[in-house]
Amino acid sequence: MPQPKINYQRELEKILDSLQGQRPTVLLHSCCGPCSSYVLKYLCEYFETTVLYYNPCIAPVEEYEHRKRVQLDLIAQMNREGAGIQFLDCDYDHGSYLSLVTGHEMDREGGDRCHICYEQRLRRTAETARDQGFEWFCTTLTVSPYKNAQLLNKLGLQLQEETGVKYLVSDFKKRDGYKQSIALSHKYGLYRQDFCGCEFSWRNPNEEKTQEKG
Repeated sequence: MPQPKINYQRELEKILDSLQGQRPTVLLHSCCGPCSSYVLKYLCEYFETTVLYYNPCIAPVEEYEHRKRVQLDLIAQMNREGAGIQFLDCDYDHGSYLSLVTGHEMDREGGDRCHICYEQRLRRTAETARDQGFEWFCTTLTVSPYKNAQLLNKLGLQLQEETGVKYLVSDFKKRDGYKQSIALSHKYGLYRQDFCGCEFSWRNPNEEKTQEKG
């Protein structure tokens, strides 16, 4: 019998209520500027927020660099409004992603290849949060209606057990989060990609390309 789905937005709101005005640090994995727009607006009310840009899945390198510039431009614009967001960069390491997904090149979108990709990015975020002394870690990926929030939160909670850093559960697409990210993308003039990022999502003609898949 399938397990009932957890309302992670409700669980997130419980955590935020428990902060009682404290502003802990959170390391936020961001897949791209558009996805992070709403998430940053939301989290900066409660946390001292640092963005980790770790996305080895993205190809080609020109696309990767373009998305990173969009992320940096968004942060600069939000900081001019007083957000106080910090940024951590990572080297472009597409080879590590390709090694992990070998044998999964023809998986459907949202299948095992994507699950491997989620785990790689979340693991790097959790380990960086542990090594640099952040109190929490989180990801923007749950803002997308094309991502499995149940799976992402399960992975995050597993990594919490492994690293000892608290994972901030989320389902940011709730409360019209995804719709708000679209509006904020227009406000800040952000490039909205039409494929997830890896060459497999881009090259597969049988998969529907959908904006902001992250």
